[in-house]
Amino acid sequence: MHTILKRFESPDEVRQFDLGRFELIRVGDMTIGRATYAPGWKWSVHVGTATGSASCQVAHVGMVVSGRMVVRMDDGQEFEMCAGDVFSIGPGHDAWVVGDEPYISLHFGGADEYALDKDDSPSD
Repeated sequence: MHTILKRFESPDEVRQFDLGRFELIRVGDMTIGRATYAPGWKWSVHVGTATGSASCQVAHVGMVVSGRMVVRMDDGQEFEMCAGDVFSIGPGHDAWVVGDEPYISLHFGGADEYALDKDDSPSD
């Protein structure tokens, strides 16, 4: 058994987009992501255009570290997440930052597939 120690200050990969970024760290078979979005960020505007999708089709499992975000499912269901919330969100949703504080969350499921351009494929 060996030990792996990494930090988001030196991620393995960064996916940058307007008003946000998604940093990835790979630890063994697991990919962990950190999302950082500025006030005014909205998935359909700042990520969806590059992916070619009208709504996010990635399933997410994670935890909100700071800030607030509203998620609206394609069926119209809507909920707000804030610091300390642990979430599991299915595919088919839009989301946007609420308020003046940046939103930061950690993603333990779905990180590899998130925020890929329509010409990209998930990393190995």
